[in-house]
Amino acid sequence: MPESTEPTPPAAAAEPTAATEPATAATAATRDDTTTRPEVTPHSDATAPLADPADEVTEIHPDVDITPDDIGVPEVAEGEKLLEVDDVTLRFGGVVALNEVSFHINKGEILGLIGPNGAGKTTCFNVMTGVYQPTAGGIRYLGKPLGKRKKFQITKLGIARTFQNIRLFANMTALENVLVGVDAHHRTGIGSAMFRLPRHRREEAQGYARAMELLTFMGLDGKADELARNLPYGDQRRLEIARALATSPQLLCLDEPAAGFNPAEKAKLMELIRTIRDQGYTVLLIEHDMKLVMGVTDRIVVLEFGRKIAEGTPAEIRDNPAVIAAYLGVDEEDAS
Repeated sequence: MPESTEPTPPAAAAEPTAATEPATAATAATRDDTTTRPEVTPHSDATAPLADPADEVTEIHPDVDITPDDIGVPEVAEGEKLLEVDDVTLRFGGVVALNEVSFHINKGEILGLIGPNGAGKTTCFNVMTGVYQPTAGGIRYLGKPLGKRKKFQITKLGIARTFQNIRLFANMTALENVLVGVDAHHRTGIGSAMFRLPRHRREEAQGYARAMELLTFMGLDGKADELARNLPYGDQRRLEIARALATSPQLLCLDEPAAGFNPAEKAKLMELIRTIRDQGYTVLLIEHDMKLVMGVTDRIVVLEFGRKIAEGTPAEIRDNPAVIAAYLGVDEEDAS
């Protein structure tokens, strides 16, 4: 039988190796580098202790003077009623969000507004700041009804707020965000800005100085030129408070400012709120963290299902059976 004449496939070309590769200066250097490369050792931080979150919290500068500017509205004496919520009811169709709620805020105090989820706390803020008009009842500020004033008009009267969800201008710098608040009381218009009139330049310089004071107070002066969206979460919270303070409010309303904070940040927030009050502001605080609320407020108002169920000092609220029942979901008799 004749042998097969099928050609044998050629052997595959050998991959070039260091032994067969032509000796060149480049390959010689590569081989030499390979043989002399130092031994890799584990990263020195692999076994290092984790950083203490307290070491990473931005420090405030309480010695910086941030007392509110004179915005041309009347002032009440320390301890007198600054704002009054008078039998406010708010309905959304058949849903009663607030049901005849009444309380007041005294000048110079820190008042806590607490309650379980859905109690109506933020809704009450929204009525006070002009987002919603009450179905019945009303808000009195500086002894006069707020009526149907718009949000910007309420800001000009001296009421400022922050939000549960941070609402910064993300693509503006930290400085520009605070300048937005400062501009709330500027009197020059588009014409003055276009022609750079002296009054506009004067207001612009004063506004810049005020914004930098607030950023320095918050410990954010070194981040003035950073975009708000690039700031750490805690710094964004502080920036929002700085922007509210830039409007020189008599009443500062903080809506859950500790949301997302770790214990170290919450401790610094308590210090911040006390310092803001000591510099001449009145603070209304919504917060779920009971340790923070009990530790920083002078009085507390408690809401449940849109009704006020308690009001008093932190010690009184802590032992109130109705409050315990609201938070623990038990009958008031069982809580007493």
